[in-house]
Amino acid sequence: MADTLYSATATAWGGRDGRVESSDRRVELQLSIPGSMGGDDGPGTNPEQLFATGYAACFHSPLKAVARQQKVDVSQSAVSVTISLVGALPELSLAARIEAQLPGLDRTTGEGLLRTAHQVCPYSRATRGNIEAELALLDDED
Repeated sequence: MADTLYSATATAWGGRDGRVESSDRRVELQLSIPGSMGGDDGPGTNPEQLFATGYAACFHSPLKAVARQQKVDVSQSAVSVTISLVGALPELSLAARIEAQLPGLDRTTGEGLLRTAHQVCPYSRATRGNIEAELALLDDED
């Protein structure tokens, strides 16, 4: 195994209707099951939101790095990730939609940046072949 640059540890109590906490206590969250999944739609977050948040932040970093290498300005960019539970019990799966706003870039350049970032992003590499993933470059007005 390669040398570890950083590790994060989190613990969950109660599953989807409990709480999670990181070992350094920077993350302490209540969990709630969404109403669409038969839950009480309480005020807490859920695993899909947590995954989407981490994926969006992670993906944005290699996108900026690739743009920097290509001398392209993406200082006003934004990345959104939607994680969906798809299928039916007992074989639910995940799907990801990665959307990027890259104001001022032409479509060809923007789509190239997205594809390259998707090749190097650790989350994308970890999930490649395991979940359906869709890349989408949003228009400036979206």
